[in-house]
Amino acid sequence: MLQVKDLNIGYEKREILSGLNFSIGRGELIGLVGSNGVGKSTLLKTLTGNLKPLSGEVNVDGKALPLIPQQELSKLISIVLTDKLGGFNLTVFDIVAAGRIPYLSAFGQLTEKDIEVIQESLETIGIKQLSGNYFDELSDGQKQKVLIAKSLAQQTPVILMDEPTAFLDFDSRQKLFQILKKLVKEQHKTIIVSSHDLEVLFRNVDEVLYLKGNKDYHFESPDKIKTFFL
Repeated sequence: MLQVKDLNIGYEKREILSGLNFSIGRGELIGLVGSNGVGKSTLLKTLTGNLKPLSGEVNVDGKALPLIPQQELSKLISIVLTDKLGGFNLTVFDIVAAGRIPYLSAFGQLTEKDIEVIQESLETIGIKQLSGNYFDELSDGQKQKVLIAKSLAQQTPVILMDEPTAFLDFDSRQKLFQILKKLVKEQHKTIIVSSHDLEVLFRNVDEVLYLKGNKDYHFESPDKIKTFFL
């Protein structure tokens, strides 16, 4: 589903990571770990096409990322970031409904199918009761759940998540990973989760991409990656 070959990433002339080579198939839950500033967020943004690589290749479902039209790409990959967002007087339903934009007609009207997907996404994350609440009035943890529901409503086969558990309590973190595992198993999603919550992450993911810096990285089982932190 995702193939990375000789990838060098960074901003303009400042290289952050180089020499990345890995492949991730359908139906895999991958953990992304590393210290702050090592390039986790930069990698995720590069994989979505939001940031151009300095060199190297990213392929999605066998297609070169730069050659995929934006609307098609938005049906293939979604991303959940931890950036602070304002709701601009939008309700939770409105925010999650934005995940359906790639599928809307020229008139921009939600169909019954769109509304059904939105409601299912809200229910899956456990926030259906917040549907009518204003996004700006929610706690940070609730906002994070809304953004995850928006990603689910986008119905992409690949979901990238940058610190999705950052504002969640322990029970919510556990439940989130249970949801992700279910999506991988039942819907064959490919999910990459960046997190500092190593205990929960190692217990739930299939493999871990550990970025140590420059060309030093490891892509192995959670048990093998654990040894670097003992």
